[in-house]
Amino acid sequence: MKNGGIAADPRAAKPLDRAVIFLGPPGAGKGTQAKELAHKFGVPHLSTGDMLRDNITRGTQLGQLAKPIMARGELVPDSLVLKMVAERIEKPDCWHGFVFDGFPRTVAQAQYLGVMLAQHGYKPPLVVHLAIDPALVLRRITGRRTCKADGEIYNIFDRPPKVAGICDADGGQLEQRPDDREEIVAPRLQAYQKQTAPLVAYYKRLGRLHSVDASQSVPDVTRRINEIVCAAL
Repeated sequence: MKNGGIAADPRAAKPLDRAVIFLGPPGAGKGTQAKELAHKFGVPHLSTGDMLRDNITRGTQLGQLAKPIMARGELVPDSLVLKMVAERIEKPDCWHGFVFDGFPRTVAQAQYLGVMLAQHGYKPPLVVHLAIDPALVLRRITGRRTCKADGEIYNIFDRPPKVAGICDADGGQLEQRPDDREEIVAPRLQAYQKQTAPLVAYYKRLGRLHSVDASQSVPDVTRRINEIVCAAL
């Protein structure tokens, strides 16, 4: 199998063969929707946040540089993120496309990504903008808990586990990411408004932007995203 053995959902009649980019503030549901779409098409879900945290955990040079920046709630510089992304999309499991979660964050990153994708022969990226009210974003972020075992995401306000602090699926411990604490959230949202929100205008000018109301239920948002992606194939 050319995509490195990832099994695609039989509902996906056509290969993705492109990058799908999710835009939206932290807490808009990018991770949940990106994982679902990646599973449907049997392609990698590329979360730059997860990749950075993995580098921090493993103590790589990139992780050592990124750790204090992320601890302050600031965005990691383009030079570090772009190097990491460039190396990742060259791996065989990305040959049939991939779904980005948390990248690009700036217009400069988007422009560089466009060059990289063209060089690798991919179709133009499909961009999904998850639009949501800031007050709901705050509730979603501060209430988010992640299973340490399998990465399943819960929310203590809107999607709590059956037993507090325990994953329904495997009994794994649920934890709050350090950068989901309320004192970190405000700077992250400010950084998003300043650096990432202009991407909406950038991709809209290119005719690649599709906006989805992210305040809807998760299944409704998923259904709308599937309609957008399948119509573009």
